[in-house]
Amino acid sequence: MSKLKKPRILPRNIQVASKSLGEKISRKRSGLPITPTEIAPGFPPTPAHDLKYHGGRTIANLSFFNMYIGGASSWAQSDIVSIDKSISGAMSDIKLNNVMAQYFPGKKITSVFQGSKILDGPKPEIFTKKDGEGLLKRLYLGKKLGKGNFRNTVFNFILPSRSILTDSDDPGDEKSSLTALKGRVLKRKKGIPHEEEVDSLHGLGGYHGSIHVKEGAKKTTLYYSIDVYSEMLPNGKSNGIPVFNKPWKNIVGTLYHELNEARTDADVEDAILAGNSPKAEKFLGWVDSEGYECGDFPIEESGGLLSKVFKEVPLADGTGKVPIQLEYSNAVHGPEGPIAVPH
Repeated sequence: MSKLKKPRILPRNIQVASKSLGEKISRKRSGLPITPTEIAPGFPPTPAHDLKYHGGRTIANLSFFNMYIGGASSWAQSDIVSIDKSISGAMSDIKLNNVMAQYFPGKKITSVFQGSKILDGPKPEIFTKKDGEGLLKRLYLGKKLGKGNFRNTVFNFILPSRSILTDSDDPGDEKSSLTALKGRVLKRKKGIPHEEEVDSLHGLGGYHGSIHVKEGAKKTTLYYSIDVYSEMLPNGKSNGIPVFNKPWKNIVGTLYHELNEARTDADVEDAILAGNSPKAEKFLGWVDSEGYECGDFPIEESGGLLSKVFKEVPLADGTGKVPIQLEYSNAVHGPEGPIAVPH
């Protein structure tokens, strides 16, 4: 069966570096599928990019679970401990959540880290959207995800060093996929970008989405993110969005971006699949007039100076600093750091 071509105008559910080829491609295809305290230093207010609520699902009481791809040989235990501890602290920090609370009027927001595990299997050279969604479905049907509240849980697939992520619907573990990707990279070097696909060699840091799994008459929605091990490669090129001085910190920054977008715009994948249909709007949570979610415009507005929005901030409980990406705040019309009280 031939793959249906998705409409070009789509809401964004990916993290891409400013000024990268990935950003140019994603911006070209971004938009709504319908017709229409203190801002961080160095940013003018941009009320035109304030997020608007479109009626879709949000997750006030979030749970998340980290799954490390590529087997134990692909990971340093110290990195896993640092990632788990930092993202757990960041997502539950009261001062950071005071910023995000504005998107949950009348509700108290919480976040609970449910643990992590290393998934057995070879280290992937390329990992695609289809790979992640297929793996999530197999884990669920194989009863490997536990019995938690899936409706409020995001499963984070974290890639190991040097694994390339794409947002392709093709499987990445086939040799033909690797050949095709290398061919597209060659074309890009010649200034011929691929129309629809974004990859981590050209600014992609991660993305979030959802799948619907049927078991007889029962249908379960599962939420996920896929996150790059952002680093500088031996050839001097970047994979993902390397900003901090250690790759594990880059992973935490991406996780923070994706989890906050998942909690404020949970069913964006359904909106993407609905394309330009008027039905798409009902799936959207908080997005701006160009389809950007809470983490997107701060990166674009940084103009390539990513350290303006990727920061290490102190936790409110005094246990240290965590690496995050500042999220967009309607209250200040731009990216905002931790605040003492909600707006």
